[in-house]
Amino acid sequence: MRPRLPRFGHSRQLATFVLALSGCAGGALASSSVGTSSAPAPDAFTCVREQIKALGFTQNSYDADELRVTARKFDETQRRPDVQFRRMVDRLEIDVSPGTGGAVTSIAVDAKTFAELTTHRGPTEEQEKTSETARVAAQTILQKCSQPVDSTSVPG
Repeated sequence: MRPRLPRFGHSRQLATFVLALSGCAGGALASSSVGTSSAPAPDAFTCVREQIKALGFTQNSYDADELRVTARKFDETQRRPDVQFRRMVDRLEIDVSPGTGGAVTSIAVDAKTFAELTTHRGPTEEQEKTSETARVAAQTILQKCSQPVDSTSVPG
């Protein structure tokens, strides 16, 4: 006798099964965080740029008028059994804007992680689940730059 496999008599049952199964895999690829600061937006933007350097990220670009900055950090230590894999890249996209209500400034940080591959077309990036390094960096920036500025602790 041959063992019998379960049958899906209706295509609706099969679709429900596949949908339920696909919902179990993966997760959010990007990690978004928002914080507020009592500091004016230009001061918070300066703080963000300083924290990027302190965390070992390299600033890619910034827009002083719109108070936006992007940064990246390469992780050369990870290895994969794929000849095209080169390294992991953590990216931060930060937007500082005047806040509403009691907050003077709003700081939004999007943290993302990409696998950089070397293909016949050149470097290619595939987004992956956000790494712990990128998540911690985003939280650290929000924590450090959301604190009120104490003018008595500034030297000079």
